[in-house]
Amino acid sequence: MQQTVAARRAAGEIPDALLLLEHDAVYTLGRRATEGEVLLDPQALAARGIEVARTDRGGRVTYHGPGQLVGYPIVDLGASNDLVGYVRMLERAMIALAADFGVTATTVEGLTGLWVGDEKLGAIGVHVSRGITTHGFAFNVDPDLDAFNGIVPCGIVDKGVTSLRKLTGQRVPMSLVMKKAGEHLARALGRELRWRHPSILVGEEALHG
Repeated sequence: MQQTVAARRAAGEIPDALLLLEHDAVYTLGRRATEGEVLLDPQALAARGIEVARTDRGGRVTYHGPGQLVGYPIVDLGASNDLVGYVRMLERAMIALAADFGVTATTVEGLTGLWVGDEKLGAIGVHVSRGITTHGFAFNVDPDLDAFNGIVPCGIVDKGVTSLRKLTGQRVPMSLVMKKAGEHLARALGRELRWRHPSILVGEEALHG
């Protein structure tokens, strides 16, 4: 779906878009990741119901699963093609999102993503082709944090992973986090937010296979 939306955006058929979703349990390997960064063997992966997938995004290995909000902004960076500035924008939007729920998060020099102390609350990995972005961010609302123990998250061995639930002690509805994330991303990008059914972006046939 993401590739279809990106192709339509590159062709000028649709405006910038933001896909917000939860994945089934999966370890995704970015372009710089090695197989050794997945610490579980095939039997252990099967027992836990976690797939492994290679992607074309930047970065190393991370976990996606239920309870984690994944956002794929598919936007035209324009003539500047400022990828670094775009990543910084994603970080600022996630900082604002965390603040909505009483969490003070920051960036860490030399690292991407969203941090609370030595624990990562949100990850970023992007890809740009013909000036169009794909992939994006993952914000931990209430995922299975133990799943991160099966990998070397983002290639970092001396820091942990946290979630909104762990930090606040409260269950936050995913629908509310999605709504807030959409608002912050639209504001950061200078766009008007309009909620749409995915079929508008990819067509009914593509959506249903």
